[in-house]
Amino acid sequence: MIKLVIDMMGGDNGSKATVGGVKKFLNDIKDCEIVAVGNKEELKSLEGVDRVSIIESKDVVPMECSVMQAMRMKDSSVYKAVNAVLSEKADGIVSSGSTGAFLSLTSLIIKKIEGVSRPALITPFPTKIAGKYVVLLDVGASNENSAEELFQFAKMGEAYYKVVYNKFDPNIYLISNGSEEGKGSPLMKEAYALLKSEENFKGYIEGRYVFGGEADVVVMDGFTGNVFLKTSEGMAKLLSGMMKDAFTYSLSTKIGYLFAKKGFKKLKDTMDYKKVGGALLLGVNTVAVKAHGNSNPDSFYHSIMIAYKLVKNEVVQNIKESLAK
Repeated sequence: MIKLVIDMMGGDNGSKATVGGVKKFLNDIKDCEIVAVGNKEELKSLEGVDRVSIIESKDVVPMECSVMQAMRMKDSSVYKAVNAVLSEKADGIVSSGSTGAFLSLTSLIIKKIEGVSRPALITPFPTKIAGKYVVLLDVGASNENSAEELFQFAKMGEAYYKVVYNKFDPNIYLISNGSEEGKGSPLMKEAYALLKSEENFKGYIEGRYVFGGEADVVVMDGFTGNVFLKTSEGMAKLLSGMMKDAFTYSLSTKIGYLFAKKGFKKLKDTMDYKKVGGALLLGVNTVAVKAHGNSNPDSFYHSIMIAYKLVKNEVVQNIKESLAK
């Protein structure tokens, strides 16, 4: 039986989102126990539910807080949830709360995998090929990285892709301002030299080609990755709004939309980032999923589901074996 710890309070929508997500997950999955950490008053509907235990917590770490502040708030839901991974001998943790608190507490309390310099946040994105995803890392676990850390990110991303997408020779690229070997910042040039002899490394890729479908794993430093992630999400939101405006412009455009409605619904479903289930913190000794801060019950359900699948596929053990090689 798999056991997952859930921070029920951290996100923008609090327990309204997490309770619904947990209930839906338990209805679909029968071989998983949930340790729910949060305010018992808000979790009353989970009391007595089969395969659910509750740990009381009434404090929430602010979205923007320092590592020291997060460590001092020992009654917060995220602090108690991270500690519960160890005390409950759980297989993973999910939280939609403060990213900084979640990353720092997980790394400091549960600890990094031996040999890992820095953990990385990895997230999948849809590509123009239906059903095909590209994974990006690091997308914000840290603001500054070394070439050696980028090399480790590549190896962790490779192991992740093999397990999650069942492709045993994933194409690995470094983000850059051009595809030629001589391009790139000093950091990327150094990382390129380290990765050059790796069998699955294919070289540089420009940002505009990341979602084309050729790349499986795209490696970048945390600052670049976080900017790339937020820019991509912003552009997707902008295009969605522009398309909506275009089709509601006049009677004739509204009629045109009726003919194209099925196609646009398929496009919307493909680009729905909430179905991805958030980002995974790679490099720590557990499956640690950071759900979207504005998760609703459906998107939080997907976050729990990805944590469950990663535990089932032994992603942490696979990363350990990949780095050991």
